[in-house]
Amino acid sequence: MINVGPSKKRRKSRKGNHFRKQRRVIPWGRLLIGSLWGTMALASLSMVVAVAYFAAQMLFASDYFKVEQIRVENNSRIGREEILALSDINPGTNIFDLDLGRISTRIEENPWIASAKVRRLFPNQLVIRVAERTPRAIVRLDYLYYIDAEGQVFKRLERGDRLDFPVVSGIDRQALLERNEATMLHLKAALEVLERLDGRKIFGTSDVSELSLDETGSITLYTCKGGVPVRIGQSDFDGKLNRLEKIFPQLKSRLSLIDYIDLNVTRRIIVKLDAGDVRGKG
Repeated sequence: MINVGPSKKRRKSRKGNHFRKQRRVIPWGRLLIGSLWGTMALASLSMVVAVAYFAAQMLFASDYFKVEQIRVENNSRIGREEILALSDINPGTNIFDLDLGRISTRIEENPWIASAKVRRLFPNQLVIRVAERTPRAIVRLDYLYYIDAEGQVFKRLERGDRLDFPVVSGIDRQALLERNEATMLHLKAALEVLERLDGRKIFGTSDVSELSLDETGSITLYTCKGGVPVRIGQSDFDGKLNRLEKIFPQLKSRLSLIDYIDLNVTRRIIVKLDAGDVRGKG
């Protein structure tokens, strides 16, 4: 006969209609040891960090990082002592206590300084590198001011300042302060004329005392000798100056007799004398 009932082994593992669950053993010993090791590692790490922090604090507070030398680079117009006075850095100050950005800002308060960069040179040195402004012309506003090649008005002229720069006139002060677009374009054109005059041997920058702009931006040069107006307009500065140089040697000795020179007529030069008109080609 075939036994279709549950086996004895299976019957032993039943309780009612459910199988008996296997009991899970938790390894408390291993967990305790792992927790202990983790706590010890964390405590060790905290101790290392604390020791490193206090060691760093003691090192930073020591004389090792106190400023002993300040090097000033790239200055020519402004003396080293004046730059150091502007920086307001006290010898012996900890190098980490210095606000380099604020030091740069203080140095840049001098109108001749376009920019100042300060960096640390460990362990106890500072380097101050400056970029100085170079006057390109003098602009006539309410007073006379220096202006650089980028069109930045940066300093009011004072007693003892050099005056041997061309003067730019006809610029409205308020429009310049507001960076009016048309005014800035006119000023840029005047500076471009000065650039075109640079290096010319027959009629160059040294022959020009003033560049005057009208409300349209048209430019008139005035010669140093005789103060003769030279109308150069708003464009083609190189071409017009090239034509002028062809006849300027003949005109130079007669500037006192000339009313004006007009370069705005295409391929011609108009020379107006006090006694009449003389037309020439160049």
